[in-house]
Amino acid sequence: MNTQETQVKATLLNLLKNIAPDANFEALGETEDIRQALGIDSFDFLNFMIGINESFGVEIPETDYGKLMTLKDIIQYIEAHRT
Repeated sequence: MNTQETQVKATLLNLLKNIAPDANFEALGETEDIRQALGIDSFDFLNFMIGINESFGVEIPETDYGKLMTLKDIIQYIEAHRT
């Protein structure tokens, strides 16, 4: 993981900490399903997607939500769609 990806991951984890403050983020693997691992419901996931838009300027269409299940998926998506 390069420096930029590390920074993206740190920002994503901060966004997730706002949504699931009691979760164990050290145990969260990059290829683990975030919603399942952290017990995030669809409303929380939507708030996470909004946070990504606000933090990175990447607008994620609802049709892409199903592609964004792991930290790795989300980091790759952000890197590919950043302006």
